[in-house]
Amino acid sequence: QVHLVESGGGSVQAGGSLRLSCAVSGYTYSSKCIAWFRQGPGKEREGVASIYTGGGSTNYADSVKGRFTISQDNAQNTVYLQMNSLKPEDTAMYYCAARQLGGSWCPTYGYHYNYWGQGTQVTVSS
Repeated sequence: QVHLVESGGGSVQAGGSLRLSCAVSGYTYSSKCIAWFRQGPGKEREGVASIYTGGGSTNYADSVKGRFTISQDNAQNTVYLQMNSLKPEDTAMYYCAARQLGGSWCPTYGYHYNYWGQGTQVTVSS
């Protein structure tokens, strides 16, 4: 059974940083896509970043480019999201998701992903 467990959320002031972790188990981790999504209060779910575990290629939403970095530790089957220069509009529940289909094209649309974690809350105050 596939499990994704997010951690690292919290409350931070604008301009601060947080690092989220997504530990994946029960899943063939290699050559797959893992992505981070978020959903803020009253907002639709938004794809934030994705990574291809086979080669490390990444993809980012325009709203986070230059501020967020997605990375992985293959040995630990863990994906990270380093978030710098946080803004109040980054406040959301953050979820990681894993795609069952293999391949290096890693979209940031939720319907492409089969397995989801429970989420971790990020709150950024002004």
